[in-house]
Amino acid sequence: MSGLRTIPARRGKATFARKGQKIKVVNTHGEQVVDSWAFAQHDLREFMSMEHTRATLTKMRPQIGDALYSNRRRAILTLIEDTSPGIHDTLIAACDNYRYGLLGCTEYHDNCTDNLAAALYELGLTPPETPSPLNLFMNIPWEEGGGLAFAAPVTKPGDYVCFEANLDVVVAFSACPQDILPINGVGREPTEAHFEILD
Repeated sequence: MSGLRTIPARRGKATFARKGQKIKVVNTHGEQVVDSWAFAQHDLREFMSMEHTRATLTKMRPQIGDALYSNRRRAILTLIEDTSPGIHDTLIAACDNYRYGLLGCTEYHDNCTDNLAAALYELGLTPPETPSPLNLFMNIPWEEGGGLAFAAPVTKPGDYVCFEANLDVVVAFSACPQDILPINGVGREPTEAHFEILD
C-alpha cells in the first residue's frame, strides 16, 4: 500500500491537497463508511456543503463528473472516479456523542464529530463547525414521501473513489465508529480505510 495513508478504525485523519491534486479514498476491507470533509485552505469557514451541493446538482447523490460545492457555492472537489456502486450519502449528519446517547449509550462513544476535530488538531487547525459530511460508501435507502433506513454498504474490499481538488483544500476523513446501527456491514465492526494524495 505504498503511498496510502491509514484512517484507523474509529478514528480520523486529515491532510492538505493543492488545487488540481487527486484525493483517492479506499474502502480497504469493504463495508466501511468514511465520513469526508473538505475546507478551503485560505479560510476554513468555507467548506464542502451537502446542502449547497444537493441544491446545485438537483440530485441526492453525486456521480462521476459532478462537482461538490462549498457553502459559498464554489466547486471545491470534483468526483472523477468511483469503482463502487456509487451509493454515497449526503443526508445524514456526522455522528456525535449526543447521537449515541439517543441510541442508548451511557458512556462516551467514539464519533465522527470528534474525529474531525482531532484530525484537524493534528494539523494545528480548528474547524469552525462540523459541516454535514459526504458519507462515502454509506447506504441510506430513501423514497419520495417515505422515511430513511440504515443498511449495510454495498461495496467490496478495495473499492475507491477519487476526487480532484478545485481549490487548495484541507480534506478530512473519519472511519465511522458506528457499531450500533448496521451502516458498517453485517458485523457492525468498524475497520480501517485508506487515502492517498496524487499529483
